[in-house]
Amino acid sequence: MDALKTIAAASVKAEVPQFAIGDTVRVSVNIREGQRERIQMFEGTVIAKRGSGVAETFTVRRVAYGVGVERVFPLHSPNVKDVKVIRRGKVRRAKLYYLRDRVGKAAKVKELI
Repeated sequence: MDALKTIAAASVKAEVPQFAIGDTVRVSVNIREGQRERIQMFEGTVIAKRGSGVAETFTVRRVAYGVGVERVFPLHSPNVKDVKVIRRGKVRRAKLYYLRDRVGKAAKVKELI
């Protein structure tokens, strides 16, 4: 078990971005298409964080062309290049799954001032 912990500790990023549930973030993701690599941005609201250590993930939701899109990102993945906080959100829940049922302005999160 200790061998697994040492391997996992080597995979953990030194600089972990600081963001919380309800924040609007822009995630830079490395995409491989054949031999080429490019960086794709995914901007949305963080609706969930789960796990700990090397297995920590976060879920980002956005609405694109009227369709809700959610992506789950491993926090310590080498493909996740950067996470920038665009705005802070004021929420009172650990998981914002209720945003899935809301449409339009009701799906917005208030900004933390």
